[in-house]
Amino acid sequence: MILALEHNTLAILLNLINNISMSKPITIKNKIKNFKKKISVEGDKSLSIRFALLASQALGKSKAYNLLRSEDVLNTLKCLKKLGISIKLTRKYCQIQGNGLNSYVYKNNLTLNAGNSGTAARLICSTLLNSTKEIKITGDNSLQKRDMKRIIEPLEKFGASFKRNKGTLPLFIKGSNLIKPINYQEVLGSAQCKSAVMLGALISAPGITKLKCKPSRNHTELLFKHLKIPIKIKKTKKFDYIQIRGKHNFKSFNYKIPSDISSAAFFLVLTLLSKDSQLIIKNVNINPTRTGIISILNMMGAKILLLNKRKYKGELIANIFVKSKKNLKAINCNKKLNSTAIDEMLLLFLVSSVAKGVSTYKGLEELNKKESKRLDWGFKILKMIGIKTKKISNHGIKIYGKPNLKLKKKYIIKNYLKDHRIFMVCVVAAMVLGGEWKIYNPESIKTSFPSFLQVIKKLGGKLN
Repeated sequence: MILALEHNTLAILLNLINNISMSKPITIKNKIKNFKKKISVEGDKSLSIRFALLASQALGKSKAYNLLRSEDVLNTLKCLKKLGISIKLTRKYCQIQGNGLNSYVYKNNLTLNAGNSGTAARLICSTLLNSTKEIKITGDNSLQKRDMKRIIEPLEKFGASFKRNKGTLPLFIKGSNLIKPINYQEVLGSAQCKSAVMLGALISAPGITKLKCKPSRNHTELLFKHLKIPIKIKKTKKFDYIQIRGKHNFKSFNYKIPSDISSAAFFLVLTLLSKDSQLIIKNVNINPTRTGIISILNMMGAKILLLNKRKYKGELIANIFVKSKKNLKAINCNKKLNSTAIDEMLLLFLVSSVAKGVSTYKGLEELNKKESKRLDWGFKILKMIGIKTKKISNHGIKIYGKPNLKLKKKYIIKNYLKDHRIFMVCVVAAMVLGGEWKIYNPESIKTSFPSFLQVIKKLGGKLN
């Protein structure tokens, strides 16, 4: 069945996802049994959103295969459709018709809703620097609590104007015909901030824009290189120096999106902490800026292997092999690894709870600026299951591991702002530690990993 988005089919698809009957909490009463399987997980969310935005600015029809069909990505496509971009979504691919730089159509009183996606909200703003009319950017309740000042400030330097609303959504942006290149220093280690400036420079700013950035995910740089967009990169120990030559048209492209390591991570930990189990996860993006979870787990005693490594359009892809491991050891996690594992920190806290010794994590201020206050939730969950923890100021945690931890009580997880990663880490905890868990808002996974519970069932997990 072909879903042609010219006739509101995208809205219909979003409604179908939203109406899936997942409002009741799930109950988990049994630990998962041993398994030996091969699985695939869904397409990389960061690459899916970046493909859509770049394809909308390219010359011609671009196709992506294995595009993630999550709410975050579908909301990105919906925003592009409202900007006049023609999109066709079939079971096999997503096709986007681009008409070159600054080819969006700006209607009166236009509102773009990014849903739960901070990536979509921030990066879409950077594509609107030449907008002729004021555009409202908004999102769901969770996204409206997240900081947007971090991208407002550099985009204002380009020449766009904002009604800030205290630096959170909803906000209003109006572009200018006088966009100029800028010099920008990124100090948070945020790939979203860096990418917003890069996209803004490419699409709207003639001349050379220069960036000095703390190291972070480099998906945008790799896509720029693949598309032959003029970019220069110099790396040092502390900073990446990037130069972009703006207003450079580029051709349409096809892209088979690899699987998302942030989704794969839940099954790495599930297997590692299960008894007598092993797993291969196929065709995963192992970009070095994203593999902190693997490095840290191996430091703790895991033996996770990367098989059949190969390069695809600049990204590294591999099959990941993991097996059960007893006697994991605590870690004093180097802060330099934080940016490569920031979305997996709750999983690492869970592993540390059953490792021998005291684990220490510092420099995690960004965790409390995610969909929910994840660092605070890490304390809450660990305390609930009987793990001794200590706060390190407002940025870190000490975890006193219990290698023989076995749970028998009842545990309830709710009121967590429907943060998909909190839901999924609690499912993994229930599957490997035991006890009886009632976890509310399973629909939260629709933002990033709609098939998560299906994969759990495929491995033998029992859900009620």
